[in-house]
Amino acid sequence: MIEFLFFIKLIVAIGLVIGLSLLAENVSPKVAGILSGYPTGSAITLFFFGLEVTPEYAAESAVYNMIGLSAALTFVYAYYIASKYFKTYTIPLSAVSAILGYFLVVWVLHHIQVNTYLAIIIPITFSFLYIYLFRKIQNITILTKAKLSYKTLFVRAFFAALIIIVITSVPKFVGPTWAGLFSAFPTTLFPLMLIIHISYSKEHVHTVIKNVPIGMFSLIIYSLTISIVYPLYGIYWGTLMSYGAATAYLLIYSKIKKTIEKHKGLPLRK
Repeated sequence: MIEFLFFIKLIVAIGLVIGLSLLAENVSPKVAGILSGYPTGSAITLFFFGLEVTPEYAAESAVYNMIGLSAALTFVYAYYIASKYFKTYTIPLSAVSAILGYFLVVWVLHHIQVNTYLAIIIPITFSFLYIYLFRKIQNITILTKAKLSYKTLFVRAFFAALIIIVITSVPKFVGPTWAGLFSAFPTTLFPLMLIIHISYSKEHVHTVIKNVPIGMFSLIIYSLTISIVYPLYGIYWGTLMSYGAATAYLLIYSKIKKTIEKHKGLPLRK
């Protein structure tokens, strides 16, 4: 059973990271940034919490996952600021700064008495804050794609596989509060950012970062739905219903965005 779960986690991680990186290259980093907020890493983590522990444990963790999304947003902000500040060793120093920023916010959040209302209000507030702070970043596309090879694909998959496996092992050692906060770690976004930054430029990774807060609302909706439906319907139906709610948000956002741009007479953006 353990070996089977390990295999599933590995395959899902590989598919997510490769898929988002190819999407960034063939569509745009903007789309990849929005979809990186779509329930991927956290969804996998919460699902395995429910499978390996109990649905109730996963539901309680989902509440802390929502508030932990504030730390995930701080993660990308810290990466953005560090990548602008450091001129040498930019990628490793940006990565370390992002991780430190994430754990600093998680440590602060751990001392807050959380309820469902706070778990909704705090990440929404952070999302709007970072939408404002990222407003001046330009959306740019990748014009010349990096040449793919089996080695490149393996490296892209390795980071996500390692991170997801580590994070989903957390509930064996800590309670649902810490497990939920750690489940918000950007397991898919982090390797995606590293891939784009290494393969292209910081401007391209900034485009991804700019659009993360927009997509983060879908993850807030997903985790909120998980916290409600997992104890009632179990992890399989609960996951399906939660993905439905998150997908509905992205479809509504896309429709509203297209309507606004059409009304203003702007060309539709990818």
